[in-house]
Amino acid sequence: MADELELLRRANPVSPGDPRFHDRPLDQHAERRLSHLLYGERPRRLRRWVCSVGTAAAAGAVVLALTLSGPTTTPAVAAPRPLLIEAGSTAVPLDRLADRADASDSALPPRQGTHVQTWSLSMTSGPGARPPVTLPEERVVRWKADGSHTELVVATDPRHPGKPVITDADPVPRTVEDGHVLSRLTYPPSWSDAPPRARPPHDARRLRAYLAEIDRTGPLDTPHLLDAVSQLLDNWTLGTRETAALARVLADAKGLRPAGAVTDRLGRHGQAYVYDDTGRSGRRMLILDPATGAVLGLEDTVTKAAPEYGVKAGDVMSYRAWMR
Repeated sequence: MADELELLRRANPVSPGDPRFHDRPLDQHAERRLSHLLYGERPRRLRRWVCSVGTAAAAGAVVLALTLSGPTTTPAVAAPRPLLIEAGSTAVPLDRLADRADASDSALPPRQGTHVQTWSLSMTSGPGARPPVTLPEERVVRWKADGSHTELVVATDPRHPGKPVITDADPVPRTVEDGHVLSRLTYPPSWSDAPPRARPPHDARRLRAYLAEIDRTGPLDTPHLLDAVSQLLDNWTLGTRETAALARVLADAKGLRPAGAVTDRLGRHGQAYVYDDTGRSGRRMLILDPATGAVLGLEDTVTKAAPEYGVKAGDVMSYRAWMR
């Protein structure tokens, strides 16, 4: 037994003197994982689907393992239709939108925390598999000066996708309209100097490095960049200067092409920028405010049918809409 313990100690890749792993309060991700383990809390969101439909089937796994509650629960609603580019609309190049963001005379500061609506497609396969369903949620995270924060998660009415149901701007949101509260949590003070918890920089070069720190699963190509942007906006509501810096970073992204005007699920007018992820049989649409360059939403659709999962080409896989 002593020899086996010694082998385990030698296999430990963390040095005992590493300050990152000293006893300290858990960050929000660790707290959510712990809460899920202890109380069975359903995970808030899923990481972007990273397998192609073909590799998902080959893996024989539930790619997006997300269910409503128990085994007898009825699916809520079929997947929403993808957003459509307005016919005849002008596609504004990203660098021009970045110029507009740079020229803004607004001085809004960044704010830690977020207000976001999400939809995520649930897929199962095999005998008795359920049809794919979307699970609409709305989440508000507010941080306080002492480092503590609150998180309110609400299941939104699938009959009215996109209608905001959390209407109270109080630091501890309380008002919910037409939604079912899934969780209302308060977290003790905690701090982190690592992205995405660290304050985002407001120049493009440093912001790109910041985003690269968020997603280390590979080089910061366009798919990884969009993943990192999503995580950033799930933690911060950007200010004017940070928004301009992000628009400049996005303007340099390879393969992110202007597609035209679009109205998102919150009724906001935006400019759509599309990335065709052919390696994963998907299309990603980033929606930006045409006046300020702020990111409004991100939609993922599948471009190849997978009958074994009940998925058709053009189905929405996920959608996120960020609000200020």
